[in-house]
Amino acid sequence: MKAAYYQGNRTFTIASSAAVPPGPGEVRLDVAYCGVCGTDIHIYHGAMDKRVKIPQIIGHEASATVGEVGEGVTGFQPGDPVVVRPLDNRAETPADRGHSHICKGLKFIGIDSPGAYQNSWTVPAFTLHKAPAGLDLKLAALAEPLAVACHDVRLSGAKPGELAVVLGGGPIGLLVALVARNAGARVILSEVNEFRLDFARSLGLEAVHSGRNDLVKLCQDQSEGSGADIVFEVSGAKSAALGMTDLLAIRGRIVVVAIYPQPVEINLFHFFWKELQMRGARVYEPEDYEKALSLLASGCLPLEKMITKTVPLGNVQQAFEELDANPNAMKVLLDCRA
Repeated sequence: MKAAYYQGNRTFTIASSAAVPPGPGEVRLDVAYCGVCGTDIHIYHGAMDKRVKIPQIIGHEASATVGEVGEGVTGFQPGDPVVVRPLDNRAETPADRGHSHICKGLKFIGIDSPGAYQNSWTVPAFTLHKAPAGLDLKLAALAEPLAVACHDVRLSGAKPGELAVVLGGGPIGLLVALVARNAGARVILSEVNEFRLDFARSLGLEAVHSGRNDLVKLCQDQSEGSGADIVFEVSGAKSAALGMTDLLAIRGRIVVVAIYPQPVEINLFHFFWKELQMRGARVYEPEDYEKALSLLASGCLPLEKMITKTVPLGNVQQAFEELDANPNAMKVLLDCRA
């Protein structure tokens, strides 16, 4: 067996690894594909060295087949195609009020514990979802980021005919836009990167350059003067946080998807004046994974276009170096099959 180990200092090494037999309540997986996530890039850049235990196997956007099942595991058998919801909530307490996906003691598998950049991966059985029969495992590897988008759109309460603005056209922003459109919303995606704008348009989305268009006027023109019903803030830009309230209609809703490590300025007057609502959206819940898998199986979204390329696990160092040199790639998959 082989695994890719993050060694710090923007370096991965490929080394032998032993398959870990599944214990009670665990399943050993034969990993098929794993997507490279923005979080993985942050790890590669050293931004999370205080959190990961170097040398560490990272990666969490995985599709796989079941290799072995441990004692007490039901509902899975060898050969089943699966995806992993990489949240370990076993430290949940009553103080978390049942919100296990964001409990205070949450451990993110692939960051806080070994991840999927390996041939064989042993995980708790409760993290698994069966992939629909016949679903290409390459597409199944998109389930994790797609579940993020499903969670965001579900929390927004998007209704058919509503106007939604997505600020930020990276992989998650594009997926949010596609899922919101699938929910019946009219979607405008705002971005400044020309590659991302062109890519969004190739997916059939209305995409505008925020520096060259009056986004407030565009929202008003498409809503009889009222403004957008929903804004998804996915960019993480200070200017977006400050300007997002300008776009909204009375009682409009904001869903903050981007991670802001430092406080930023927000126009609170608009919350008073227009009775706006804002909520955060973090990771996903089981129902979001099931929705994502349903969308993948249906073929109703052009998700195959999101996969920029697939590279062998052994080329992980080159893949990360190329992503640094060409950040316009949407989704790079590592082929982790033995």
